[in-house]
Amino acid sequence: MRTIAPMSEVGAYEHFQRGSELLASRDFHQAALALEMAKRIEPDKASIREALGRAYLSVREYAKAAEEFEVVAEIAPTDHYAQYCLGRAYRGLGDGDRAARAFELARCLGSPLVR
Repeated sequence: MRTIAPMSEVGAYEHFQRGSELLASRDFHQAALALEMAKRIEPDKASIREALGRAYLSVREYAKAAEEFEVVAEIAPTDHYAQYCLGRAYRGLGDGDRAARAFELARCLGSPLVR
């Protein structure tokens, strides 16, 4: 039987795994909570920030999503998916110019999501 460690002993990876599972099951609010905990432990991990950004996009928290994808784009400037999601966040915020620039960069980086 598996025991669950107290929250103080749970690491970033466990929070990330839990957040990823919650994303897959479409429980976006709970995913964001788990992923925020992972981010507190490992703020420079692009994978955590990307997953958190996806959770925020899914609940239409566009400002928070943009913040996460801006960090991912800074960590990994050639990540076409981060640029694409950044464009979606900017579009959700009503910033068409920034959205268009992010989508164009995603397209230039080879994103199959932008034509």
